[in-house]
Amino acid sequence: MKAMQASLIMLCALSMWGCGSSGEDELRQWMANERAQAKPRITPISEPKQFLPQPYVAEEGMEPFNVLKLTQALRRESAQVASNAALIAPEMARRKEPLEAFPLDAMAMVGSMNKNGKPTALLTVDKLLYQVQLGNYLGQNYGRITAITETSIQLREIVQDPTGDWIERITSLELQEEAKK
Repeated sequence: MKAMQASLIMLCALSMWGCGSSGEDELRQWMANERAQAKPRITPISEPKQFLPQPYVAEEGMEPFNVLKLTQALRRESAQVASNAALIAPEMARRKEPLEAFPLDAMAMVGSMNKNGKPTALLTVDKLLYQVQLGNYLGQNYGRITAITETSIQLREIVQDPTGDWIERITSLELQEEAKK
């Protein structure tokens, strides 16, 4: 019985406590005041510049659609295409070597030596060791080895520039030293 009276008293006390002011009204009043006082800062946008059209005066410059000018441009372009084709044609006609299937960034030079008086570089690709000499091909851009030193391999690659023309580019693979543990 005493337990019931004690729980009834606790219930009454809790209900009376919930009816009191909780400070929420003060918070709402403060938020309303802050909203009323806040004013956005807007910077005005400047007026756009007035466009003044310029008349085209044909006497001052060359006619853009001159037949002679267009013919010369087409001749230059066809000569350039022929020289580009001459650069890539021998590469397309030959049989590819095994290391041309891998990109250069998948290869690592791990050493060099002289084999029968010829400089030879040691490469690892997919955890396999390969020996390469001058004239061998590496990488996917028709890279031909032009020089081998103790610390690097020099390659001449044939790549396309942003305009689609074939150009030569010099690249090198440097000796990769493993990190000491």
